[in-house]
Amino acid sequence: MDVLSFDDVALHVQVDGPADGPPVVFANSLGTDLRLWDGVVAALPAGLRLIRYDKRGHGLSTCPPAPYSMGALVRDAERVMDALEVRDAVFVGLSIGGMIAQGLAAKRLDLVRAVVLSNTGAKIGTREMWEDRIAALRAGGMAAMSDAIMERWFAPAFRTSDAVHPWRRMVETCPEEGYAGCCAAIAGSDFYSTTAALRLPTLVIAGDRDGATPPDLVRELAELVPGARFELMRNVGHLPCAEKPQEYAALLTGFLKDNGHLA
Repeated sequence: MDVLSFDDVALHVQVDGPADGPPVVFANSLGTDLRLWDGVVAALPAGLRLIRYDKRGHGLSTCPPAPYSMGALVRDAERVMDALEVRDAVFVGLSIGGMIAQGLAAKRLDLVRAVVLSNTGAKIGTREMWEDRIAALRAGGMAAMSDAIMERWFAPAFRTSDAVHPWRRMVETCPEEGYAGCCAAIAGSDFYSTTAALRLPTLVIAGDRDGATPPDLVRELAELVPGARFELMRNVGHLPCAEKPQEYAALLTGFLKDNGHLA
């Protein structure tokens, strides 16, 4: 297990592939850890340097007290990449990870050559919605919220199968402080103006059954970035990389090839 320790947090990192391979960095969603990408990583071509990490308050990373700011989450990604001496990466972010990707691309173009913004938006929900979510969490804990989260995350066929059980456990064991901290970061974030100023290759992915970031919201994000490619995956919810990892990996592989990151 690799851990990168900084002054305010220790972040769990997993690196697969050759040290000199073209780097691809993944940032996962609220309530999940880096295992979110297991199926996608397994389906990508050999030769890439695949870097995953657990956000603060998630997985095996430490859990500072809530609330968190989006600036802190972007800085964590930046510090991981600097510590691993990563430059010129394709950064893949899903949900809050996609917001981190937008913030990082606006701040550090030396680190990021292209972005994949998956199941995310320039702004997600309202401050009041996230404050209500935090209040519900404090009142009932993660287990009381897991049914509603599964409904937003997955299409009915997946949600009613045995395949959903590990994801439900992942949510229910997510540290409450980490979940609340990241809810606060989303509540305070609006990337409309900064993302509209981005000029780099961008792939935007939506799920047609996504109950957290509906396709229209994700399409609106794609329209902000000149030349962005929009892909709508069918019969998947908020975590298409979990429901259909092979299809997701195929989209990512095509994007990497189109942008010269993969031969």
